[in-house]
Amino acid sequence: MKIFPTYRIKELDAYTIEQEPIASIELMERAAEALTDALTERWSDKNTPFVFFAGPGNNGGDALAVARLMAQRGYRQLQAVLFNPKGTLSPDCQTNVDRLIGVPEVRFQMVTRQFTPPELTSHHIVVDGLFGSGLNKPLSGGFATVVRYINASRATVVAIDIPSGLMGEDNSYNDPSCIIKAHLTLSIQLPKLAFFFAENEPYVGQWELLDIGLSEEGIDELPTDWETQEWDDVAPLLRPRSRFAHKGTFGKALLIAGSQGMAGASILAAKAALHSGIGLLKVHVPFCNNLIVQTAVPEAITQIDFSDTCFSEWEESDGLQAVAIGPGLGQHKETEDALIDQINNTLCPMVVDADALNLLSTHRSMLGQLPKGSILTPHPGEMDRLVGSCQNSFERLQKSIQLAQTAQVHIVLKGAYTALIAPDGHCWFNTTGNSGMATAGSGDVLTGVLLALLAQGYDTLTAARLGVYVHGLAGDIAAKRLGEIGMTAGSLIEMLPAAWCMIQKMQSASS
Repeated sequence: MKIFPTYRIKELDAYTIEQEPIASIELMERAAEALTDALTERWSDKNTPFVFFAGPGNNGGDALAVARLMAQRGYRQLQAVLFNPKGTLSPDCQTNVDRLIGVPEVRFQMVTRQFTPPELTSHHIVVDGLFGSGLNKPLSGGFATVVRYINASRATVVAIDIPSGLMGEDNSYNDPSCIIKAHLTLSIQLPKLAFFFAENEPYVGQWELLDIGLSEEGIDELPTDWETQEWDDVAPLLRPRSRFAHKGTFGKALLIAGSQGMAGASILAAKAALHSGIGLLKVHVPFCNNLIVQTAVPEAITQIDFSDTCFSEWEESDGLQAVAIGPGLGQHKETEDALIDQINNTLCPMVVDADALNLLSTHRSMLGQLPKGSILTPHPGEMDRLVGSCQNSFERLQKSIQLAQTAQVHIVLKGAYTALIAPDGHCWFNTTGNSGMATAGSGDVLTGVLLALLAQGYDTLTAARLGVYVHGLAGDIAAKRLGEIGMTAGSLIEMLPAAWCMIQKMQSASS
């Protein structure tokens, strides 16, 4: 699913109006019907008190249209407040004012100067239609006062399309006190980029998409560098396995992981790789971890480092299809030197994670020396160490895109909506996963999954997209069976076979 910058959304609306064809006021009515359906489904009691706050633009027109439609459906405790300080309404907003006047079930008030706020209790539903996605500066004056009043109330707040005051992409210079804090955002047709950033969760709340029939042709034709990856996008990526396959068919890979006290990271990554279809896995470990890894993961072959406690010597990559390095590695001086040697002497794609990324943050020039097709898997803190401190998720995403383009690597920026960034700057936001995965070792599991897919010959982009999705899917299966609170990284590994099986079944059903 595409994610358009806000200016593209206006182009999509215009395209739909021209090509369908449909009048803009009728497209607004279609949106209002979808919004009304969503509200009445959630709050079916027709005595529920609703207060609609409308601005002078089309977002306000949406709110007024919904108030009228809810009255037609029998709701009786409806109040609409339209703020029009400049005395100018958009044409479609004015039309909905005219349509609302005379509807006795809606108490309608137009505010041009002084405003006496309505009472808002915990029983009220506030529908925010003050401003839509076209906002480009922080709210101020009377509108900021209204936002603060709504936020201070105990009412449940529903935002139309986007919470008023929140900008669709970059909120670096916004005023957080002047943004509606919605419990639910009903986004029209497509999500906004801002929805995928952690710091915006207090404003967006839970979000849902409402299909209003915007032109599919227009969506296909309009370009964007952002999109989500859904089930239907990922399932076709999985290749069938030949009946006559053998372990050599599914590749050979090397995992360099662990140090004294960190054998668990090696085990988690190794088990994840072995549960993701790899043919043969070698694990390079310091001597102190050899017995632990061999006991816990008997399917893997261990290679023992000269050092008793850490990674200190690079390994040959001849005959390998992929190398992963980083989980539990530590940041010893000899490990730092060995990492640089490993990069310089590896010809196959690498998955670089955890301490390997932290070590590279002081050798940033080495990022450009990584083998073609390599993947970096940083969490936000590791990414900040690579690219410099970032004040918010939007800045971090932009810097990550720049790094992917400069170093010609794929970046998996981990988070609630893990962002996969290709070397051409295109970005996919993953839609699987949950908060139960916010636990130590979850990233090690992802490293193992990615390593296995690269070893099997998947191109890097496909491996990254498929791996991130399946990793999150395993987390979702674990959450259903165990609950999010009780999950561990080991839970993800246990559910990986079920996740792969689900995708295989999806393929069979669609073929």
